[in-house]
Amino acid sequence: MAYQALYRVYRPQNFHDLAGQQHIAQTLQNALTKQQFSHAYLFTGPRGTGKTSAAKIFAKAINCEHAPVAEPCNECAACRGITSGSIADVIEIDAASNNGVDEIRDIRDKVKYAPSEVRYKVYIIDEVHMLSTGAFNALLKTLEEPPEHAVFILATTEPQKIPLTIISRCQQFDFRRIPSSEIFDRLHFVVQDQKIDAEDEALQLIAKASEGGLRDALSVLDQTVAYSDGTMTVQDVLDVTGMVSDQMIRELIDGLEAGDAARAVGKIGELLDQGKDPLRLIEQMIFYYRDLLLYKTSPDLEDLLTRPHVDDAFREQAERVAADRLFQVISQMNDAFIEMKRTNHPRILLEMAVVRLCLPANISQAVPTETSFVGDALEKRIATLENQVKKWSESPEVMIRQEKPPEMSQTRAPRRNSGLRVPTMQINHVLDEATKEELRELRSVWATVMTKIRAENVAAHAWMLESQPVASSLQGFVQAFKYDFHCQMVMENKNNIMELVQSIVQDVTKKQKTMYPVPEETWTKMKKDFIERSQSSQEDKSEKAEEDPMIAEAKKLVGPDLIDIKD
Repeated sequence: MAYQALYRVYRPQNFHDLAGQQHIAQTLQNALTKQQFSHAYLFTGPRGTGKTSAAKIFAKAINCEHAPVAEPCNECAACRGITSGSIADVIEIDAASNNGVDEIRDIRDKVKYAPSEVRYKVYIIDEVHMLSTGAFNALLKTLEEPPEHAVFILATTEPQKIPLTIISRCQQFDFRRIPSSEIFDRLHFVVQDQKIDAEDEALQLIAKASEGGLRDALSVLDQTVAYSDGTMTVQDVLDVTGMVSDQMIRELIDGLEAGDAARAVGKIGELLDQGKDPLRLIEQMIFYYRDLLLYKTSPDLEDLLTRPHVDDAFREQAERVAADRLFQVISQMNDAFIEMKRTNHPRILLEMAVVRLCLPANISQAVPTETSFVGDALEKRIATLENQVKKWSESPEVMIRQEKPPEMSQTRAPRRNSGLRVPTMQINHVLDEATKEELRELRSVWATVMTKIRAENVAAHAWMLESQPVASSLQGFVQAFKYDFHCQMVMENKNNIMELVQSIVQDVTKKQKTMYPVPEETWTKMKKDFIERSQSSQEDKSEKAEEDPMIAEAKKLVGPDLIDIKD
């Protein structure tokens, strides 16, 4: 191909070009010059921040013909060969497509052979969190004690999925999101080097939209240059990225803050008819309100805003909207954004959220949201208990005389296990196949499962909070609930809680398991019955094994009632 994408042309070839990661570059350079570099590194961070580029630069530096050096020369045969990918001793592996045990065993078998072209063998494993459990176990010993000529560099965007046994054997470097100012400087250098005519505001908008990833910024620049005719403008960037201009967002916010639901919904319909994505639109609205809040809190935080510059209209809007209103809008829009990601009709939820925000405060507060049910119930219960405690502390004698047995009985907790249909047969089947290893594995990742549930659905997290897995097999697990009401809500599968939990468990454990909810009291009884049944079965088997063969044959011939056994 005659043309190369800009992110490939301007890929960093030395540590000096590694934008926004000076802390990592300085540490690696010091280790290189002192010849004190490690045998295993773990590079973590968001996409497009330079993890793989830093790994290749490091591979060139330790194999450079002029080593030890702080920077690769990029002129010797080793540096040029690693840059072009022609040296077989520097191996790049994509763990997303090579995540099995066999691929890692192949590395383990070949790593002991000395390099043929350069000084060190370097294994760069990208997206290492995609490796299976068996593959991680196969890599463990090799990573701990590799040959002197081997260096491993692992790169990932999700370090929380990597076993701690792997992390403890590596030097970990956390790559940061690149500041927008540095991305803008890099884009400005690229357009000058490529002789591209571009507006500075357009480059600033690309830098803000890239969310700290230089590769994403260069890709958007490449696409916008191909789209634009002549000078690259802000409108070209908006058309390519699907973003909405600040002017359109400002008009939408003005209608929303004026309480004009027709105007606000009409503006949303106009934008969506132009092909704008509802999720991207509400995300921009959330960030716009966030900018208003930061600027209202302190105008000195202008560098942290997502907009290229602050104009008079934005300042006037920030002064006009109260801080409490900003907190309320951001919270409600964020809840709507989470729900929109899980529905097939995000436009309806967006319009509903906008209409709710346009209502007067006393009416909008009366419109419940899904995540408010649990909080409201808890607040009411706490207020009731506080009032009762206050009355008791003021006049306990009067309270004792006023409390009558019938009234006290009415305040008791509802009858347990009423109306719950526990799947006894399925739970017994899980118990028959359950193992301690499966339960131990599930409990070790349960905190991660609950974190993901909370991120997806706050109400589901509330129902699942007072529960824990008590038995697990390959196909299913038993979840014991402290409160019957919580168990009932999950068993009735309100808001698809069962599907959500099972999906997250499968994502974390890589095993498809069915959840069987059960109240704690019912579980205690079922567990006791299962243990007694198992012991009885074992005793029957032992009795049958110890019975004399002659007596057993006699029982078959005449029956056990007519036999008198004497020693």
